[in-house]
Amino acid sequence: MRIRCERKTVSDQPHEVPAERVVASLESRREGLTADEVQRRLEEHGENEIVSGDGRPPVDIFIAQFDSVLIWVLLAAAVLSIWARHAVDAILIAIIVVANGIFGFVQDYRAERSLESLRELASPTATVRRGKEEREVDATEIVPGDVVVLRSGDVVPADGRLLETTDLEVDEAALTGESVPVSKSSDAVESGTPLAERDCMVYKGTNVTRGKGVVVVAQTGMETEVGEIAQELAATEETQTPLQSELDELGRKLGVGVLVLSAFVAPLLLLRGTDAVQAGLTAVSLAVAAIPEGLPAVVTLTLALGVRQMSKENALVRRLPAVEALGAVDVVCTDKTGTLTKGQMTVSRLWVNDTVIDVHESEKGDRSEREELLLRIGALCNDATLEDGGDPTERALLEAADRHGLDVDKLRSETPRTGEVPFSSERKWMGTVHDNVGYVKGAPEVIISNCDRILTADGPKPLTEDRLERIETTVRAFGDDALRVLATAYREDPTDADELADGLTFVGLAGMIDPPRGEVADAIAVTKRAGIGVKMVTGDNARTARTIADSLGIGTAVLEGRTLERMDEETLREQVASVDVFARTSPEHKVRILRALQARGNDVAMTGDGVNDAPALKNADVGVAMGIRGTDVARQASDIVLLDDNYATIERAVERGRAIFDNVWKFVAYLLTANVAEVAIVFLASLYGYLILPAVQLLWINLLTDGLPALALGVDPESGDVMERPPRDPDRGIIGRPMLGLISGIGTVTTVVLLALMYYTLEGATEVTPYAMTMVFTAFVFLEFAGLYVIRWLRETPTLSNPWLTAAVATSAVLQLAVLYTPLNQYFGTVPLDLADWGIISVILVVSLPGYFGVAVLVRRLER
Repeated sequence: MRIRCERKTVSDQPHEVPAERVVASLESRREGLTADEVQRRLEEHGENEIVSGDGRPPVDIFIAQFDSVLIWVLLAAAVLSIWARHAVDAILIAIIVVANGIFGFVQDYRAERSLESLRELASPTATVRRGKEEREVDATEIVPGDVVVLRSGDVVPADGRLLETTDLEVDEAALTGESVPVSKSSDAVESGTPLAERDCMVYKGTNVTRGKGVVVVAQTGMETEVGEIAQELAATEETQTPLQSELDELGRKLGVGVLVLSAFVAPLLLLRGTDAVQAGLTAVSLAVAAIPEGLPAVVTLTLALGVRQMSKENALVRRLPAVEALGAVDVVCTDKTGTLTKGQMTVSRLWVNDTVIDVHESEKGDRSEREELLLRIGALCNDATLEDGGDPTERALLEAADRHGLDVDKLRSETPRTGEVPFSSERKWMGTVHDNVGYVKGAPEVIISNCDRILTADGPKPLTEDRLERIETTVRAFGDDALRVLATAYREDPTDADELADGLTFVGLAGMIDPPRGEVADAIAVTKRAGIGVKMVTGDNARTARTIADSLGIGTAVLEGRTLERMDEETLREQVASVDVFARTSPEHKVRILRALQARGNDVAMTGDGVNDAPALKNADVGVAMGIRGTDVARQASDIVLLDDNYATIERAVERGRAIFDNVWKFVAYLLTANVAEVAIVFLASLYGYLILPAVQLLWINLLTDGLPALALGVDPESGDVMERPPRDPDRGIIGRPMLGLISGIGTVTTVVLLALMYYTLEGATEVTPYAMTMVFTAFVFLEFAGLYVIRWLRETPTLSNPWLTAAVATSAVLQLAVLYTPLNQYFGTVPLDLADWGIISVILVVSLPGYFGVAVLVRRLER
């Protein structure tokens, strides 16, 4: 039987059977493989590396940017423009399309690096037993059956079953979410044990923090846990955000509409005696009028402006559509370690003879002799350093001593170590001797059993049953608060270190935890008020996770990974909404939780920092990775990276995302309102044989009104209630009933007044005159400016609150005057207007505004 850690089998997994059986099943030996065996297995299994595949060539990525119905309709319009010998129109369309494509290419090309970053988890070399000798080899040459020797500081090169351990501890936080290193042993564990509790296994990419181990390799390369994650990332399809889908749908509808209009109008004009060129020009004009060619570019640029602002607020957006998607998020699934918590162990409470001391509230120098002795023991019976770190628990003790005014370096130099008993997972304690005194720290139950006295305010006293009960009660209370508890003791005048195993005087307890970040509770409260649920998804144990979640206001309903494992998809969908904390989860669990929420109709943001978070980050509607503590795999798989690892930044990012979406709504309404009016005017005029607005004028209108002013809307200030509203319903879409009412209402008013102006200025002429064309052209520009401010009023945006918009409108107005009163008018077919003409345009504005505001009032009622 060959043992392979496949997810579909349980009975033959290496962690469930004795070590010797694993070695035999892998046809290996404790002294290692021979060179011939290694070569044969290397050919069979391949190199021990994460294979990312060939990936998409840059050319394919660039071409994919034009796979949009909206883009293809625009390109068709450009071709028609060239056929009709209107090169200016074609050039303008091509510039917009190519610029949008280049921007999208840059974003997608960077995203392709997500699988490549998994390679960085591989250690460059590993120590193996080959032919009874230990040698250092390239980690890519490791094969199943190899016997690897691990020491402190090593990166585990492959997944394997431990054969021997000596005080071995491994930091698996990047894979399991555990906040502290895990003690390892060679004993098999029960069937169904979660990955985070498989103490007899080590996994590729994790770090050895203490001790030594010998392991037989069970899986390499893509068969490892990290490899499974790589395969899942590769299999994940990129999903569109609601706005992307909606714009594509809009493009399809507009494309069909243009074809229908062209098929109707062109033959009609030919029947009325219009020549083929004129009929073609009209068809091009209809295409240009119907399609908001500036929409993709303006959406992209507006999102980019929002991204720039968010980066100043420590939220780096890797994919622009994520900004829009933030507005629809209604659930945040967050990891615990390093996301909600600080990601480092901290001593929070001390206990000495019935006195509990809150470390964070006590002052330097304000401590009893017993408290000082406890801190002294923690600093001296300790192998870590403040400068270079070490075991997280020992470092936490050093930092506690330093915070309370002990000069650790001076203390160590003045009190040198003369003997020691190193920590081991079997003993569960460590002891050091310093001339005439011995200090001990370790697991409370072990230290207590070796003590016969306790240090009180009146000196050492016998450790009575009553005092023992009080210590044990405190240990349980600390544990209930998810604190990791260490006990300290001392012995006077030990002859050697071996005497530290008994006859000790109990000093006190140190309770430590990876504490919540200070600002997270407030940030969670704000996101909840905004209608966003928060769920903790962590590899940590249930008790610790529940305590942290309760203190942050997340909730206390817990579901463990092993229970989730037994649920079918339907049961999980029913349960997931009521659970606040998912504990002891594996990478597969996280993706199942995410999909269950999405199946319920939730829009989910997933935060995380480890390798284990990558599949869920990529599958989430918005993946949010940590920038400081996060692995490169997590960052590359995410949509947003928090540069300060601060959960509060998520709250601000959601607020910014909602405000940006408000602005997107405004300029989409603005653009489509104008385009509907353009189509109606061109279509209705063409029925009578008039081409009142040729393609070049329509493009100029779109460039002036849909360019700078629409872009300036992207930096409109946010409304004060943006985080008091519930999340936007993604199914409702940006182009819902309110917007459709606004578009049709304002579009109708504009069409009616401009057709009236056309009729007035033509004065019965059978052909369009340059004067009539200029009047309709110019009036249209200024009517669009008026509509812009009505739309902002509808969204309760103060008129003069955006100086960029004021400048943009003024600039566009000046440019419009330039095509009337400079030689540019020969390219646009316009003529100069006199004061009387401007008086007529002013009357058109005055007549239109009441209609615009009437439509806005009706739309506001419809929204409410």
